[in-house]
Amino acid sequence: MSKFSLQGRTALVTGGARGCGLAFARGLAEAGANVAIFDVIDPNPAFYDIEKVCSVRTAYYKVDVSSQESLENGFAQFQKDFDNALDICVPCAGINRHLPFLEFTYKEHHDLISINVLGLYFTAQLAAKQMIANGTKHGSIVLVASMASHIAVRSQLCSAYCGTKGAVRSMCPAIAKELAEYGIRVNSVSPGYVRTEMTAAFPHLVQGWKSEAMNGRIAEPEDIMGACVFLASDASAYMTGQDIVVDGGVTRW
Repeated sequence: MSKFSLQGRTALVTGGARGCGLAFARGLAEAGANVAIFDVIDPNPAFYDIEKVCSVRTAYYKVDVSSQESLENGFAQFQKDFDNALDICVPCAGINRHLPFLEFTYKEHHDLISINVLGLYFTAQLAAKQMIANGTKHGSIVLVASMASHIAVRSQLCSAYCGTKGAVRSMCPAIAKELAEYGIRVNSVSPGYVRTEMTAAFPHLVQGWKSEAMNGRIAEPEDIMGACVFLASDASAYMTGQDIVVDGGVTRW
C-alpha cells in the first residue's frame, strides 16, 4: 500500500472548489499530499476542513483557467507559496451546456473550448514546466476527460462538450510522449454521470442517467476519486498516455 502514498508531495487541482475537483483534492490529501486549488468560485467550506483532518497544507487561489494572465499569475503565486514544489497536477476545471447541436452559438462553444481545452492544456503545460524546473522525480499529470469522449451521450444534448473532452483524451498520449523524457507521466480519467453541483442543473435527466448505468445509479464524486489518486501515485508508475473510464458501465453496453 506504500505505493499509493503521496506523503510529502504537492498537488494542484483546478476546478477544486466543488464536485469532482474537490473530491480529488480531498483524496490526494488523504493520501498525504499538500493540495492547492485554482477556481473562479469560492471553495465549498469542506475544503477548509482538509488541512486539519488530513494534517497537510492546503491553499486556495482565485484563478480563471480560460485567462492566460490569470492562470500565469496563479502559478506564479503558487510557486512562491509552495517553494516551487509540484509533483501532481489535476486539471479538472470544466463546464457543460445542455443544448441541441443546431442551436449552439459560436460564443457558447468558444466558452467551452476556452475552459475545457485551452485552460486544461495550458494548466498542464505550466505544471510540466514547473516540474521540470524543479527536477520533480515523481511527476504525474492527471487530465480530466469524460465518458463523453467515448460515446454519443444518450440522455443529454452535449455535442460541443463531447468534442472538448475528446480533445482532452486525444491530447493525453501525445503530451505523455513528449514529457516521458522528463520522468513525468500523463494519464486521463473519464468519469461517467456524477452527482455534482454542475449536473444538479439537469434534474430532469437524472432518471435517464441511472437507467444507462449497469448498477442503476449515478456516481458520487468520491466514486471517481480513487482513480485519480491511483494515477497520481507510484501505484501506476508504469502507466502513461492511458485513460481510465469510471462510468458504472455506461460505455460497455
